[in-house]
Amino acid sequence: MATTLTRTDFNFPGQTSVYHGKVRDVYTINDSIMVMVATDRISAFDVILPEGIPYKGQMLNQIAAQFLDATADVVPNWKIAVPDPMVTVGYKCEGFRVEMIIRGYLTGSAWREYAAGAREICGVKLPEGMRENQRFPEPIITPTTKAEAGHDENISKEEIIAQGIVSKEDYEVMEKYTRQLFEIGTRMAAEKGLILVDTKYEFGKLADKVILIDEIHTPDSSRYFYADGYQQRFEAGEPQRQLSKEFVRQWLMDNGFMGKPGQKVPEMTPEVCESISNRYIELYEHITGKQFVKALEDHLADRIARNVLDCLDQLKG
Repeated sequence: MATTLTRTDFNFPGQTSVYHGKVRDVYTINDSIMVMVATDRISAFDVILPEGIPYKGQMLNQIAAQFLDATADVVPNWKIAVPDPMVTVGYKCEGFRVEMIIRGYLTGSAWREYAAGAREICGVKLPEGMRENQRFPEPIITPTTKAEAGHDENISKEEIIAQGIVSKEDYEVMEKYTRQLFEIGTRMAAEKGLILVDTKYEFGKLADKVILIDEIHTPDSSRYFYADGYQQRFEAGEPQRQLSKEFVRQWLMDNGFMGKPGQKVPEMTPEVCESISNRYIELYEHITGKQFVKALEDHLADRIARNVLDCLDQLKG
């Protein structure tokens, strides 16, 4: 099986802090620049799974970079450069402690809540009689608090503002940007025969300006259906063909794991990891319209360090 990068321990010149997230390791340089390394780690149900997925970091980083570039004229973002297939370098921002989730269809966790009887999610009222994978009349925004560890929690716009988590003015900018980004992503997906079902965006502030941070429209942050056959499958009550991390969650649930205390992650054999990698490649090629070119995998950490150092030198110069 291909080599994977599941942990990093870099020490770049001027490094002032490092944060190891579920999937990304973020190095801060001189409190102004961030080096975001997309590792091959994979998480589900807010749990980091024990095995890495070959080429996953490269795929996520390159998809995100393409969408950041495609939306930069509408929504300002943090990206400066992509010095390595697994790395994006950008501006350090003060991130909001909220993830903006936008849903075009009733599926995933929202459907599970709806099927259990919920008719309101994050303060958004849902109509009676909806079915799984049904399109909403208009996309709905269902934010969550961004947890340092453990599970993110649903929260309403009103609670976010009342608790002072985000000011009313900043939240309304985030809300506007979320809808604009989803509209662009929906259009770009449709051009490739896909439906952008739901996704999440994160925002921060840079010099009093709200900007988009982190990744966008990747299979880790988004769910896609194939447009072809969607209506027939929906009418027949059949599962949709989809490209997202939901298939990983489904595999875990089928094997008795939902991230609850006492549950054990099922064995991730090389065959399972390779099959997940192949699904990520499938999404990459569909959503970007480009063939995925696997970067050289030998000495991944050395390659990344060399490329990042060259980039930081150029930024200094």
